Amino acid sequence: MGSLQKSVLVTGGAGFIGTHTVLVLLNQGYKVSIIDNLDNAVEDAVSRVRDLVGSQLSQNLEFHLGDIRNKDDLEKLFSKNKFDAVIHFAGLKAVGESVAHPFRYFSNNLVGSITLYETMAKYNCKKLVFSSSATVYGQPEKIPCVEDFELQAMNPYGRTKLFLEEIARDIQKADSDWKIILLRYFNPVGAHESGKIGEDPKGIPNNLLPYIQQVAVGRLPELNVYGHDYPTPDGTAIRDYIHVMDLADGHVEALKKLTSDDIGCIAYNLGTGRGTSVLEMVAAFEKASGKKIPLKLCAKRPGDATAVYASTEKAEKELGWKAKYGVEEMCRDQWKWASQNPYGYRSKPE
Repeated sequence: MGSLQKSVLVTGGAGFIGTHTVLVLLNQGYKVSIIDNLDNAVEDAVSRVRDLVGSQLSQNLEFHLGDIRNKDDLEKLFSKNKFDAVIHFAGLKAVGESVAHPFRYFSNNLVGSITLYETMAKYNCKKLVFSSSATVYGQPEKIPCVEDFELQAMNPYGRTKLFLEEIARDIQKADSDWKIILLRYFNPVGAHESGKIGEDPKGIPNNLLPYIQQVAVGRLPELNVYGHDYPTPDGTAIRDYIHVMDLADGHVEALKKLTSDDIGCIAYNLGTGRGTSVLEMVAAFEKASGKKIPLKLCAKRPGDATAVYASTEKAEKELGWKAKYGVEEMCRDQWKWASQNPYGYRSKPE
């Protein structure tokens, strides 16, 4: 069956990674339905995806306002559509918030996913690409992180991803018709090269690049650098940043892989395999934007690991996928989005 007839449900498809993935899916001829409760996203992002792909391809995109915790919302969707697969992004993703409000995370991430999987099983849609996270490695004993490392999460958000991986493995063990790929993302950054869609976090951003971006456009006075005495070359923490368009391509490759026979439930890292320190990222962003980023050095945050980056061999070998973009392109595209949309999808401060 050619991808022209392939119909994919994307949960959380109005969010940062969701919109970029939907864009790639549409450009490759897939029919896409999004379900999103707009808890941390806006419908305007979906309209911009439509603009980017053009009127012809945007006919293959449907948006449904709904919540995956709500059985009726899912029933409505699955009873009217025959989905070949689901890409599951929907969930909350802020570590600090999860520590303060664990129930919100259990409800959104765990209950929502279980409700989704039950509905998928009922309608015999048993192909799933799940949005997992490098947080399942916790404080890794050694780096790079390899997929068969022992898993351990350090906070409620990470634990929901870890539990959901375990749930996926159990579902697949019980019913071999299921084919599930778990994608463990490292740190997604950047934006579509058009600058039309990008990350638009509500409130103070939890992640480094959106934070730097808000300082660069003048929304925040300075960047808090958490931890400057780590045992790293410049004292700041090291992470594996990956361009969101590389990440989107990784999902489409995973989707294609689900059609092969020998898939059970497999995890893949999506990262670049290279670590970049906070200060290196700041320097790269200053270069891309031509703006000076004032810094405030702060104490380490509890639960932050010193250095985390991916081993990417398994994805390269089995998915035929490899990240194409480096830190310069990530900062260039992030700045283009930020400078064109200083208040994200809103026109001015609320």
